[in-house]
Amino acid sequence: MPQFEYVVRTSGGKDLKGKLTALDKPSAMDELRKRNLTVFSLTEQRTSILSQDLYIGNPVKTIHFIIYCRQFATLIRAGVSIVDANRILAEQTDSKALRKALQDVGSSLLRGIAFSTAVQDHRKIFPNLFVSMIRAGEESGDLEGTLERLAVFFEKQHSTKEKIKSALTYPITVGIMAIAAVVYLLYAIVPQFVNMFESMNAQLPAITKMVLALSNSFQHQWFIWLAGLLILIIAYQWTKRTERGAYLLDYAKLKVPVFGKLNQKGSIAQFSRTFSSLYASSVPVLQALTIVEEVAGNKVIGQYIRSAGDSLRQGNPLSDPLKKAWVFPPLVTQMIAIGEETGALDLMLSKVADFYEMDVENTVDRLKSLLEPLLIAFLAGVVGIIVAAIMLPMFSLYNSI
Repeated sequence: MPQFEYVVRTSGGKDLKGKLTALDKPSAMDELRKRNLTVFSLTEQRTSILSQDLYIGNPVKTIHFIIYCRQFATLIRAGVSIVDANRILAEQTDSKALRKALQDVGSSLLRGIAFSTAVQDHRKIFPNLFVSMIRAGEESGDLEGTLERLAVFFEKQHSTKEKIKSALTYPITVGIMAIAAVVYLLYAIVPQFVNMFESMNAQLPAITKMVLALSNSFQHQWFIWLAGLLILIIAYQWTKRTERGAYLLDYAKLKVPVFGKLNQKGSIAQFSRTFSSLYASSVPVLQALTIVEEVAGNKVIGQYIRSAGDSLRQGNPLSDPLKKAWVFPPLVTQMIAIGEETGALDLMLSKVADFYEMDVENTVDRLKSLLEPLLIAFLAGVVGIIVAAIMLPMFSLYNSI
């Protein structure tokens, strides 16, 4: 949709400048007049490739989208119309990408297009889960409740992801520090002792020979190390883009020691929370499973969810194929089975999500208290080996004197 620049005067006599997205110039003029604004000028903004906004990944931060969902639910509960609520949020949001999308959605709403249809044209901003739940809320007449569930869902999802990130940040940081310390010692410190060791004309310990050889490699063959690093990065990125490679990487994430269980619990919490929100919003089960598979965050778990959907189409209970999946603990499958029997599947899934979200939080706290001394010891050990390799020949020389 084209964007128009305008100069207007409010009913209070204040002059304003701004931009508006509309179908055409008459539509933009009507929109401004509906806001009780006196229009002085309205010109279409010419766009080019250089003037367009380019986005890499998700253009809207999760926290901005959470605030949007929460504020939208509050406005609808207060009796504000969808059109006015959408306009208010477009003016208040700090996200430029979300503001543009909401302005476009507002223009569609003024033409009588349903909100769920309007947001469907902005898949990069509004995920499939949001669109499907909004459509179900419109059909059931419970848009307010649907927006509340969406706000809770995105808040819980963001909280779980942040907890897992916090558990991974510390070891990654220490690992980078260890590598940086080793590279600095091998590149800048160890070479200063090479001439002294050669003048000693003594038998060097094996550990000293190894460190000297490694230092020499860093000094004169650094391009090989750099090329190796680039090859690893390219290979990883290429593997992620292939179906089989992405599956194997996600499988490794679930099997890696210590953090594998944490990733598994986080994925189960996300699966349960998503499925519960969709089911409670009256989204058809098979459609809900398709969306859950997309947002599961792990190809292995997604494959088992797809198998469960295929089994459900054949008239079998949802819990049966999941019981055979090693990624779903008995607690999850038993709660799903109870939910199917009692008709309270959304409640059972919500309880599962609550349990695993709490479990993730407790696991992160335990990991932090356990990993901190271990990683400090690891960093000290790595640096200590290099220092020992340098000092041992000097002690030998001192003893011989």
